[in-house]
Amino acid sequence: MRRTVFNEDHEAFRETLRAFIEAEVVPVYDDWFAAGQAPRDFYYKLGDLGVFGISVPEEFGGAGLDTHKFEAVLYEETARAGVQFGGSGVHVLLALPYIKMLATDEQKKWYLPKFVTGEEMWAIAMTEPGTGSDLAGMKTTARLSEDGTHYVLNGSKTFITGGVHADKVIVCARTAAPTAEDRRHGISLFAVDTKSEGYSIGRKLDKLGLRTSDTAELAFVDVKVPVEDLLGEENKGFYYLGHNLASERWGIAFGAYAQAKAAVRFAKQYVQDRTVFGKPVAHFQNTKFELAACQAEVDAAEAVADRALEALDAGELTPAEAASAKLFCTEVAHRVIDRCLQLHGGYGYMNEYPIARLYADNRVNRIYGGTSEIMKTIIAKDMGL
Repeated sequence: MRRTVFNEDHEAFRETLRAFIEAEVVPVYDDWFAAGQAPRDFYYKLGDLGVFGISVPEEFGGAGLDTHKFEAVLYEETARAGVQFGGSGVHVLLALPYIKMLATDEQKKWYLPKFVTGEEMWAIAMTEPGTGSDLAGMKTTARLSEDGTHYVLNGSKTFITGGVHADKVIVCARTAAPTAEDRRHGISLFAVDTKSEGYSIGRKLDKLGLRTSDTAELAFVDVKVPVEDLLGEENKGFYYLGHNLASERWGIAFGAYAQAKAAVRFAKQYVQDRTVFGKPVAHFQNTKFELAACQAEVDAAEAVADRALEALDAGELTPAEAASAKLFCTEVAHRVIDRCLQLHGGYGYMNEYPIARLYADNRVNRIYGGTSEIMKTIIAKDMGL
């Protein structure tokens, strides 16, 4: 079936991106993998390539394109090459929507030009050691100073992707106590400078997958945050977080589909090259049937991911539809990647093969952005159950 989601501009970007990955990422990716992060100067290269400014308004140095389709191409091309762009996905997919939605014109003048170039990398800090899906239970606080010039931030965060290299972090903190009627009341969002006194980076976490994205623990001890760095209105942070979940979940869904598609590509190439009992593994009926079944699942996931992409660009992707796309695509990717690894035999367990890294990278898709169980809850509620 012919895909209609991309046009000539997207395909031109794909060609540029594929060449960039082959020249700038593939030759050094093993070094990144061993180090557990991409080097900081790589993000300047992404800035030069224009990756960070696609949907940033032109007056702030971006291209001003109101679409997620270029991000979709990036998901497909990084998965195809078996690489990751470090923590840069958080910079664009998670942090940028909050800046665009909540920042004042004056704040955008401060933040976005350096965002586009990669001079300032952004992350977002929601999760705490004692809170995962239950964000209303967060304990980090931000108290307004007596003179009203700044907030005093105290607390800690964990699982913060991009947290090691980040120059600015959108920190979620309590500015008021929850009410009896609404536990979610009282959360606010702040753009915090990581060079602030009292701000510290704890452990760089040792993850199962996504090894090249720096993920860290953060701590705040009496960090002074100027009132000018409050994003949006005070105490409405939980609403803002919920507003952007649809796009975040679409990104996870599309990324998972792209990984499944890449897994089939890796397995197909491997079984054609690998010889067993005097003939290529691809010649065995079981191999053909397994890959055919995987391809059928990938085709279905592609249709779901593309439909969600079109709805997102049209501003019509509902929370339940985003949850459905995430649930379906991540579960498909789980099954497909596992079966493709099996076709590699023992070599599939070796990190020198992209399928092994893909297997580990994929596992978190059913956890972050809301677990599969949370997605089912959202879908069931939308069904009136």
